[in-house]
Amino acid sequence: MPIMRAAFASRFDDANPLAALTVGERPEPAHPDDDWVTIEVTASSLNHHDLWSLRGVGLGEEQLPMILGCDAAGLDPDGNPVVVYPVVPTPGDPRGVSILSEHFPGTLAERVAVPRANLLPLPAGLAATDAACLPTAWLTAWRMLTTKGRADEAEAVLVQGAGGGVATAAVALAAAMGKRVYATSRDAAKRERITALGAIAVEPGARLPERVDVVIETVGAATFDHSLKSAAPMARIVVSGATAGHEPKVNLRRVFAMQLEILGTSMGTTDELTALLAFCAERAVRPVVDSVVPFSTVEAAFARLHSGEVFGKVVVDHTA
Repeated sequence: MPIMRAAFASRFDDANPLAALTVGERPEPAHPDDDWVTIEVTASSLNHHDLWSLRGVGLGEEQLPMILGCDAAGLDPDGNPVVVYPVVPTPGDPRGVSILSEHFPGTLAERVAVPRANLLPLPAGLAATDAACLPTAWLTAWRMLTTKGRADEAEAVLVQGAGGGVATAAVALAAAMGKRVYATSRDAAKRERITALGAIAVEPGARLPERVDVVIETVGAATFDHSLKSAAPMARIVVSGATAGHEPKVNLRRVFAMQLEILGTSMGTTDELTALLAFCAERAVRPVVDSVVPFSTVEAAFARLHSGEVFGKVVVDHTA
């Protein structure tokens, strides 16, 4: 059986997810249907989703071993540079869809199989290592700001917990849209770096000089009360994560008195990814990259993400 090199979950370890990571040989990608094609991966990027998978969140023992990775850029069977949209129709999943590395093998491999409809052209001038950052974290941030947050109607945006992939993407994108951006972080060094991206950096819970029209919330319980207090009348609080607690206390009187919208979202559509790629290419917006790690030492990429010290995306270069 033809084989390839890949990074995959071989077991689960909630306390030490890195111990559940294996880098080794796996079979070449299979095609579940006639419309699937195999992509030669040139670049990928990591998400916290990969660490959760190693902990056993969203995967069962019967799905092991599972190749990790949601994001990729690569070459299609004709040699054209493409970006992979990672959401795949999955009739057996309650959502009707899944993300690569949940039911179907992921992108942290030499090759990955996806439906042909999931391939988008790589825009000219956008490097594969940059494009590989976009399909998950940046697409989520884009949808939070545009489709859900209606940032075109907003003047000011608050991003909670800047430093992580989605939050940092939201800062960069909102700044490129010309919005006043406030961003919180507990880390003084990260606040300094966020300022360089065009945001006004503040400590968590700090009173803002104005109420904002859109709040980007990926932290959860630790910041949600601050999000409510910082929201202007009829503001949108858009939630795509809960890294610091998923059951916050919510002051409902503030919600109805201020006519706030609390909106949940995850990922985005192919049309939204197409729009994001075009926006980045036309506005010269480039993803915030924490580090680029050769695929030959992909374990180091996981260790970097797990350290909690990342600022932006950890990228894997499959050509190195």
